[in-house]
Amino acid sequence: MSCSLLILNNIPMKILVASSNRNKIKEIKEILKDLNIELVEPPYKIDVKETGTSFLENAYIKAKRYYEEFGLPTLAEDSGLVVNSIAPYPGIFSARFYSLEIYGKEIPTPSIDEANIRKLLRILKEKKDRTAEFKTVVVFLLSSDRGLWAEGSVKGRIAEEPRGKNGFGYDPVFIPEGFEKTF
Repeated sequence: MSCSLLILNNIPMKILVASSNRNKIKEIKEILKDLNIELVEPPYKIDVKETGTSFLENAYIKAKRYYEEFGLPTLAEDSGLVVNSIAPYPGIFSARFYSLEIYGKEIPTPSIDEANIRKLLRILKEKKDRTAEFKTVVVFLLSSDRGLWAEGSVKGRIAEEPRGKNGFGYDPVFIPEGFEKTF
């Protein structure tokens, strides 16, 4: 995506961030802080059923639903961790992996993030292949019939135990290729 699409005559563009996840909103604001963009948080939460079979479909479903509700250019993302030895999991189910019957459920205490990590580490305990890929897809809708999308990924591996104090989701156990520190 070219920044020139977003900046017209140096007038700030107002973009709605289609998320109720405070960590994701903070991360998106940090990434786009140097652009002449006013990022707007939704005034209230919208229940969006992520019924897609890919990160792209789920990001588009979110972007479309928020655009329809608020009528602003909308930025939505869907991301997750794919672990090769148990692929396609956690995958598009990354945020709710703890609650899936496959491999057994985890109790979401003290947090959902920690339950997801506990489940993943329990499953991988006996696996030799700990390689993984963190995938993200971003959809930007300018109007109901115009938009664009981009995707990216980072290859890495899963640590034996959580490390680090910053980040959220699977960040404490994902080690990117070429590094020894977790995200």
